Amino acid sequence: MRLGYLDRLTLQLTAGSALLPHSFVERHSNFILERQREDGGWAGREGESDLYYTSFALRSLAILGYLEGDIAIRSASFLQQQMQAQHTIVDILSLVYGGRLIQAACNLDPFEGSSIEWESRLATLLDSLRRKDGGFSKSLQGQAGSTYQTFLVAICRELIGCPLPSDDVAADFILAQRQPDGGFLEVRVAKRSGTNPTAAAIGALATLDRLSPSVAESASNFLIDRQMEVGGFAANTRMPLPDLLSTFTGCLSLHDLRSRGVRLVVA
Repeated sequence: MRLGYLDRLTLQLTAGSALLPHSFVERHSNFILERQREDGGWAGREGESDLYYTSFALRSLAILGYLEGDIAIRSASFLQQQMQAQHTIVDILSLVYGGRLIQAACNLDPFEGSSIEWESRLATLLDSLRRKDGGFSKSLQGQAGSTYQTFLVAICRELIGCPLPSDDVAADFILAQRQPDGGFLEVRVAKRSGTNPTAAAIGALATLDRLSPSVAESASNFLIDRQMEVGGFAANTRMPLPDLLSTFTGCLSLHDLRSRGVRLVVA
């Protein structure tokens, strides 16, 4: 059975974390563990527990080998409490993926007791975000599709066992976002290609089995050109400095492209 996008990512990160020094793993794991809140979730810089940050905390603990026992039980309780609330695509994906991580790590099911048809109802909700251009928007109020949101819908539907087919118009939408420089736009009114939209486009097309060799090669060239002298990747052609998010998504995408046989040529 083919692994889904997030399952492959988790395995890649877990394999990489095994190479880290124990002192490094312990220090960062303790940092995360100390910030779990009483309700079982994690907050951002301020405010209450948040699904987005909770998902990142759970992923970090899972790949570092610390998602177990009371930590997992409290996290599962937090996710259960969130099942009845309304959320954005990002939060929905965070909720589902967080639950899957807990299931895989310690056989707890945060979704136990939920409606038997919750996966199909979630798929219907995601479908309501489809726009005329074939992509998916962030909310019901959105008027146009977004590369990143379309990527999130594709991997979220894959997680719940309702994947989009390879001939879905979402792939056509993503390809329409492609620019002459090989990169992709986030939204159609954007002025230039970006590292993160390009990474999202590659992930979406790969998930939908629509990533052709020519698209993969031109995208890899675009990403390589975004690397700066200090080693990091810039968000787009106008940014003077690299950032961590763009560096991570750029490196991850180039790694995936190389595994697909794309020859990476660094000038």
